[in-house]
Amino acid sequence: MLSGPPVTATTSASPESLLERFQSGNPRQRRALLAALQEQRQLLRPLIADHLSALDATGDDWAAGFLIQLLLDESDGLRDAFLARYPLGWLATVSARGLDYAPLQQALMAQQFEEADRITSALLRELAGPTAVRRGYVYYSEVPPMPSADLDSLDRLWVCFSRGRFGFSVQGRLLRSCNDRWELLWPKLAWKDGGRWTRYPGSFQWSIDAPEGHMPLVNQLRGVRLMDALLSHPALQQRIYA
Repeated sequence: MLSGPPVTATTSASPESLLERFQSGNPRQRRALLAALQEQRQLLRPLIADHLSALDATGDDWAAGFLIQLLLDESDGLRDAFLARYPLGWLATVSARGLDYAPLQQALMAQQFEEADRITSALLRELAGPTAVRRGYVYYSEVPPMPSADLDSLDRLWVCFSRGRFGFSVQGRLLRSCNDRWELLWPKLAWKDGGRWTRYPGSFQWSIDAPEGHMPLVNQLRGVRLMDALLSHPALQQRIYA
């Protein structure tokens, strides 16, 4: 039996009660309410900014991320006021290397997933160091020294603004569900189909409807060591097993 508030009678619910029901529901109940939230978006959008101010911005709550995307989906005064209130983005991020995560958060808030993926790759190169930046890609041996705070911030951003569908921790949980068999993970992520690697970037699905774990991309053409190093990092292990 599901715990949490029921999801029935949403059409007659007030916008305030619908917001509360969505926020307090478990993941399955939240997903069942997405259509109702879309239907009542015009009534909900004026309430979202104040609703968010009472939430924890140091977590990865995808309900908050969805509401932000709902608010930003129209170009009007509500959108402008929210962006002025949170110029760096609503989700709090930390960097031990002084990296700026605002561009990534802005791309994710706007559901510009291809751009967000490119930014993520660039941030990983910066975390790996100047040699990786010049080289244009990261070696697996450069992952263990990466600061936990930064990998935590990267993953939280992806989880928060993807309805919990994308992120390194999501990929790690999917790998566990495949009994750590990489050859089973690739088709599940839609990175491989019929033995052929998905062609970048045109054949990737840069939308919220992509398969779970589809993003962010980690290049596997050189083998699994880089992906394994990332998912084995203590910061991501903590999130995978949370």
